[in-house]
Amino acid sequence: MKSKLHSANTILSHLTKTLKLVWSASSWWTIAWVVMLVVQGVLPAISITLIRQVVDNLVAVSGGGISSATINKLLTPIGLMVGVMLIGEFFNSAGEWIRTAQSELVSDQITGLIHKQSAALDYSFYEYSEYNDKLNRAREGATGRSLGLLQSMGSLVQNSVTLFAMTAVLLPYGLGLPAVLLISAFPAFYILLYISKIQYKWSHKTTADRRWLMYYDYLLTNNATAAELRLFDFSDYFQNLYQNLRVRLRKEQFNLLKLQTLGRLVAAVIALTMTGIALAWMGRQVLLGILSLGDLALFFQAFSQGQGIVKDLMSNLGQIYRNSLFVGNLFEFLQIQPQIIDPLEAVAIPLKPQQCIRFRQVTFRYPGSHEPVLENFNLTLPAGKVVAIVGDNGAGKSTLIKLLCRFYDPEFGSIELDGTDIRKFSVKAYRKLITVLFQSHIPYYTSAAQNNALGDISATSNQTDIEVAAKASGIHDKITHLPLGYNSMLGKLFPDGQDLSGGQWQRLALARAFFRRANIIILDEPTSAMDPWGEHDWLERFRNLAAGRTSIVITHRFTLAMRADIIHVMRAGKIVESGSHNELVALGGFYAESWHDQMQTTANQVTQM
Repeated sequence: MKSKLHSANTILSHLTKTLKLVWSASSWWTIAWVVMLVVQGVLPAISITLIRQVVDNLVAVSGGGISSATINKLLTPIGLMVGVMLIGEFFNSAGEWIRTAQSELVSDQITGLIHKQSAALDYSFYEYSEYNDKLNRAREGATGRSLGLLQSMGSLVQNSVTLFAMTAVLLPYGLGLPAVLLISAFPAFYILLYISKIQYKWSHKTTADRRWLMYYDYLLTNNATAAELRLFDFSDYFQNLYQNLRVRLRKEQFNLLKLQTLGRLVAAVIALTMTGIALAWMGRQVLLGILSLGDLALFFQAFSQGQGIVKDLMSNLGQIYRNSLFVGNLFEFLQIQPQIIDPLEAVAIPLKPQQCIRFRQVTFRYPGSHEPVLENFNLTLPAGKVVAIVGDNGAGKSTLIKLLCRFYDPEFGSIELDGTDIRKFSVKAYRKLITVLFQSHIPYYTSAAQNNALGDISATSNQTDIEVAAKASGIHDKITHLPLGYNSMLGKLFPDGQDLSGGQWQRLALARAFFRRANIIILDEPTSAMDPWGEHDWLERFRNLAAGRTSIVITHRFTLAMRADIIHVMRAGKIVESGSHNELVALGGFYAESWHDQMQTTANQVTQM
């Protein structure tokens, strides 16, 4: 009982939230929609009442010949019927217009809410399967199910109005007929609810499977995977994985469909049986002279339409139940609260680091992981210096970037900027201090100028600033040789796009980072996609660019690290060596060993050339 009550309350909550959402998106269209539903709901009852009048008038004038009196007796109800039909056609045409306008506005509202929530959620949201499942469920049915719920509620209102009108028409013949009308639809309603619940559970259970299908489809159709797919002949392998999963899901869907079809058949047989009983009773009343032919025509129309309306009404309730379950996924997603938030009273942030950034006794583990990446970690990054952090894969270097950007907060300890815990600053204001080149840089398919300007969309950009950033990253010459220069579209996804090499895309990402003009620069493998000549060219400029700024460079390349003021060697979440390049080489530790190995490898490559 408690479970059913909770389910009813949940559905009511989803309906309320959906109606608020619809109202906020399209209030005037919603008013027009409700008026249309009420009018369309009343028209069928008016129509069948006029049919009875026409039949009774025909019986009354039957055999009386053609005269103005007999014609006038028929013209009035027939004229009214034509008027009702014209009104119905008008609202049918207007209804499509109203529903389309309302649907478009609601669809845009929902998409906007999802986009806004996606941007507001913590970075960690995207790193875990369960969160991605929630996002997928919200996106998968949000617009369609919300509009379906809206349409179901509209049909429910219209059919309810019609049912009340039909009931009023049938009441003079006794309470039994309206009761039979309602009872005949109960089996279909129960079956619809039962099937809806099963379908929702199946959809919820197979969310990850459908995401796998999207992933396989991406691998088979995306340009990023096209080269390896052909070279290594992966196509058949991933096609088989896709098809095998589709076969299983399709079988499960067919089993649900069979159950639904059988249930509807049983419900239809019950409804037809009850209709036959009611028709037999009405026929008896006509034969006994208790009712007229007009009454029989009215009853037949009212009962057959009424039964269809009750069936539709029950179907509307079932659809509302089913759609509300799926719309609940949207509201569940929208209710997720980020954990990285502003403090109640934010501390004013310095315009530029004056002392240092300090990790103080920091312990951090990723959610769901038992092993800490950092434990009692300490590190000082002096303001205005270039600091390089080197180390093997898995040492925790990328974790430092995520913590510095405040994508995560430490489990214990603190990260301080000039002695103040960064959690005391506004998140947006703190991140405004930072510019980052991530290792997995993103190619944005816009013009070359817009690509640079994305580094700081809040700033008023001009061509000079854009070109300065492009020159600093070494991409300016390439852009000027494109067909439209800085106005050239980049990437091959859209018409007239110009593609770049991996190193050129990386230089463009560097230009965005430099255009931001932030006082804390974080570069994660900034030259990984560059050839040695391109790297040397960029390194010549880097020191001038970083002058006066606090720069943190994560790199495996010692040719870049050696230009830093301070180098920290990181292994297994610990800083094991620190100093300048010359100091670390003289120390003869891990850095010196790796330096000599890398230089020997480079010398061998040069010799072979």
